[in-house]
Amino acid sequence: MMDFLGKRHPTQSGSEPVLSADKPARRLIDGPAGGLLRVLTGSLVLALAACSSAFKEDPHSQASLDKLYSEAKDDLANGGFDRAIKGLEKVEGRAAGTVLAQQAQLDIAWAYYKSGERAQSISALDRFIKLNPSSPAMDYALYMKGIVNFNEDMGLFGRLASQDVAERDQQASRDALLAFRQLVEQFPESKYAEDAVIRIDFITNTLAAYEVHVARYYFNRGAYVAAANRAQSAVKEFETAPAAEEALSIMVRSYEQLGLPKLRDDAERVLRKSFPQSQYLAGNERVGKKAWWKFW
Repeated sequence: MMDFLGKRHPTQSGSEPVLSADKPARRLIDGPAGGLLRVLTGSLVLALAACSSAFKEDPHSQASLDKLYSEAKDDLANGGFDRAIKGLEKVEGRAAGTVLAQQAQLDIAWAYYKSGERAQSISALDRFIKLNPSSPAMDYALYMKGIVNFNEDMGLFGRLASQDVAERDQQASRDALLAFRQLVEQFPESKYAEDAVIRIDFITNTLAAYEVHVARYYFNRGAYVAAANRAQSAVKEFETAPAAEEALSIMVRSYEQLGLPKLRDDAERVLRKSFPQSQYLAGNERVGKKAWWKFW
């Protein structure tokens, strides 16, 4: 994983005491005074050495933080996510209020994501967004939040290739859509914006197909009012999505079953105008037709 902020934090650190003198010290006469001076000098040297040693071991020093962060990144790269998270949490605490702390927060979210802990990853990203509203990495945080939710919804994609992705709960997709839209609206020049737009289109089509799936379920069970309402909702919210064609068809058939010719004719008129070549106009269901989201 790359460092998204690209710079180290300005951790404050002192400097080791340095002894200096404008003139060389006078040679003292031999005797008790000279012995006492040598004892005092030796004690001073030991004291300074102890202070220097204590400074080098300061866990808040730049060197200590760099070492701790480097070790955490190595753990992250090697798949040691639990150790990486613990190390990164220490870095965040010791470097609070700095750019390095922000980087650690993002790395923690990434570690949770890679270890399969979606909820913790989202929580870490939400915390970052709340604590760092002006961060230069805000666009990345929003993008990553969208990716985590997007991949959660697509996680079963390979195992459920025969199942339409629209037939599963779409809450993760809606959360991803919100994050990607916020990214595109607030950071249109971001390097992540182009990919976010592509994902927005895909998620929009998925959500529309889900609404139509539910409407179809109601229609097949004779719940025509519910079917018409759900299909109408899909058309209003996702009018440009491919699934809007079938949604209009469900509306036409539902109103027919309910004995509402005016509403039926209105829906059919919109269907003819929007999809003049629609197979649904000829009464042909798209049984066996490849779903829009399948690319193979």
